[in-house]
Amino acid sequence: MVRRALAVVAGKLIIGAAGLLTGVRAIWSGTSPKAEQTLYFANHTSHGDFVLLWATLPPDLRALTRPVAGLDYWMASKLRQFIGADVFNALMIRRDGSGQGDNPVEQMKAALEAGDSLIMFPEGTRNTGDEILLPLKSGLFHLARACPNVRLVPVWIENLKRVLPKGTLVPIPLACTVRFGTPIVLAEGEDKLSFLARARSAMLDLRPEYDRLDEKPKPASGSAA
Repeated sequence: MVRRALAVVAGKLIIGAAGLLTGVRAIWSGTSPKAEQTLYFANHTSHGDFVLLWATLPPDLRALTRPVAGLDYWMASKLRQFIGADVFNALMIRRDGSGQGDNPVEQMKAALEAGDSLIMFPEGTRNTGDEILLPLKSGLFHLARACPNVRLVPVWIENLKRVLPKGTLVPIPLACTVRFGTPIVLAEGEDKLSFLARARSAMLDLRPEYDRLDEKPKPASGSAA
């Protein structure tokens, strides 16, 4: 009872700190927050990604939504265990590729079949390089096929990489936005590569305009000003 009460208080403090540091806001551009079982799949650049996504959900949906988190990181200390397991009720998965323990996709499938909503990062690891979005792993496809009644909502988390760059301990106060897009559905007979390409596009399409400037074609040399 005491531990649960502490977890509730800690959750509110974490949400408050996330809002104070990032001014995080949610933009539901392709859907609305609904009391439907949902698999949110988002870009992954920081340990704080799922905190921001979780914090922007309405409280009633937040209570039903579990982040998928790396067992190695969140079980490394008692404080992390408390935050990961008690505050976030995270679904801990093994990421070392050792083949030991439960299969991560099977763990997520079991949680969805039990009625949970999940936050997952289909890149499979944090993107700490210059690439905008890493290739998606196949887990999202297998979950879409195994749990066809679960809503699949693409999410783009904007700016958090700049708030806490790799190797820094003190966050830089910058505004962050969590953009929720139009749900996608695995089409009948759609193969893995096609589905993952469509899911990746759904995520990239949520980026703000300033993040796409480098993709615009440059004017031909010698053209009139």
